[in-house]
Amino acid sequence: MRIAWFNGHRLGLVENGRVYDVSAALRRLPAQSYPGPWGDPLIANLATMREAIATARLEASSIAVAEARFASPVARPSKIIGTPVNYLKHAEEATANPGVFTHRYQGGIEEQGLFLKAVSALVGPGEGVHIRFPDRRTDHEMELGVIIGKPAAMVAEAEAFAHVAGYAIALDMVVRGPEDRSFRKSIDSYAVLGPWLVTADEIADPANLDFSLAVNGKLRQQSNTRFMIMSIARQIAWASAFYTLWPGDIIMTGTCEGVGQVRSGDTIRCEIEGIGEMEVKVSG
Repeated sequence: MRIAWFNGHRLGLVENGRVYDVSAALRRLPAQSYPGPWGDPLIANLATMREAIATARLEASSIAVAEARFASPVARPSKIIGTPVNYLKHAEEATANPGVFTHRYQGGIEEQGLFLKAVSALVGPGEGVHIRFPDRRTDHEMELGVIIGKPAAMVAEAEAFAHVAGYAIALDMVVRGPEDRSFRKSIDSYAVLGPWLVTADEIADPANLDFSLAVNGKLRQQSNTRFMIMSIARQIAWASAFYTLWPGDIIMTGTCEGVGQVRSGDTIRCEIEGIGEMEVKVSG
């Protein structure tokens, strides 16, 4: 199942190139009172909501995917987690370009640790990226996004995928500079997720997915998730050893080589096998 938020907070089901408005299914969400539980309520109740969405689909109107403006398929994550330099060739390009990547990219993942991006940075592809500091370099980093489906704390690697709700395309945008990584990656609109969430049952092997990114039609990044240094299961388990993962939490699993600068007016096109593709406009 492909689940999306589109056109002004409408709940969508994506099938065969069309987006069906299944917002009627939201009536099945449990009522919440302040302060409510951590995490995204739709993702937390995904098992129940899938049935409600399928029922709502029977009488739903639809539009073409190309006509939809997609927001992030996760509305309320408690955190966005990033995995640094998780592809060998990206680690090599970072080491070879210290003037761009700085000393913060030295050392292995275990030495650097995972990092957090502010949830206020989260947008969907239809909202685009807005360059906050045009006098500095802003880069794209194409990644597989993993969305947590149920609470995970101190989970074993063997149990990690039981906590996954689904997958999406992620753009971990960053402004280059000497500040802490989390600071430079938390600018408004610098965490793009979309165009929809593909439920975990539709992705047979998330550790073997081709992905690519092009800017203005020119290919820049192309790889496969099998080249990750730290596996997805290990990322989930390791993160859950430090903090509880809640439904809707997003893990951006690292980028491959070919990261590069974007400028106002550029169009970023991303694609991941089994998930789909999205276009993101850059403004400034």
